Amino acid sequence: MFVSASAAELNFPNRPIRMIVPQSAGGSTDLAARAITQKLSETLKQNVVVDNRPGAGSLNGTDIVAIAPPDGHTLLAVAASFTINPSLHPDLPFDPVRDFAPVTQLADLPHVLVVHPSVPVKSVKELIALAKAKPDVLNYASSGIATSTHLAAELFKYMTGTSMVNVPYKGGAPAIVAMLAGQCQVNFATSSTALAHIKSEKLRALAVTTAKRSVYIPELPTIAEAGVPGYSHSSWIGILAPAKTPKAIMERLNAELARIVQTPDVKNQLSREGLEPLGNSQNEFANLIKAEVAKWIKLVKAAGIKAG
Repeated sequence: MFVSASAAELNFPNRPIRMIVPQSAGGSTDLAARAITQKLSETLKQNVVVDNRPGAGSLNGTDIVAIAPPDGHTLLAVAASFTINPSLHPDLPFDPVRDFAPVTQLADLPHVLVVHPSVPVKSVKELIALAKAKPDVLNYASSGIATSTHLAAELFKYMTGTSMVNVPYKGGAPAIVAMLAGQCQVNFATSSTALAHIKSEKLRALAVTTAKRSVYIPELPTIAEAGVPGYSHSSWIGILAPAKTPKAIMERLNAELARIVQTPDVKNQLSREGLEPLGNSQNEFANLIKAEVAKWIKLVKAAGIKAG
């Protein structure tokens, strides 16, 4: 029997909602998704179930949502890699802009530009000067090829005309261990990974990578403020629905999630992971995705980066 769009919207949700997380349980995206599901279940009066679908660099779970019925009952929790993948995998089975409807950006995870205390610089401008004076002498630790920490550094190099050598590790924690041991001199680490070592002065923080200062370390300037205008990067987390999901359903999901992410207990859960709660508009999130896709395609091509 045919059901009009308006009738379907009025009846939303009429069954449990599946929140696809295209990564394994335990990561930042999974934790953010689980932080909001209970309250979303309560407010929508339907179960919201997290469904982890890792594999193929998050492509498997993402494709499930791309082809799901656009009725609001299948959602996707994504990280910044969602906008990086098109630059590394030109043959994706989906289009990140055309095939999805952005609901809201849940949170930001800033990165921090840190150096080993032995490096004789105390500002971004001094680091740029040193890197230009000694090209390919400084090593930067990353959490792997084509990861967020790697691309943060490559964006910095591209925008400053500097040359540093990438030393990839199998994750952010081993990269920080290498930094603490002095095996690498520079890192664009996530704030959650680096903060304790910054406070103990085992690493020297120069700036944060986000467009705005971090609420957790507000004394640090942004890289843009510190001498690289236009620089911006973060490991954000957001919620998407399939394209063509009805406007009324999208507006309700946006309003509820933007409210939920700012509730005290959810904010506390996110802050423990170094995540800064947001909850922006559909248009703001859509604009971020479009800008990020274009930025990474340009950078990956210019730097000749290949998927790890």
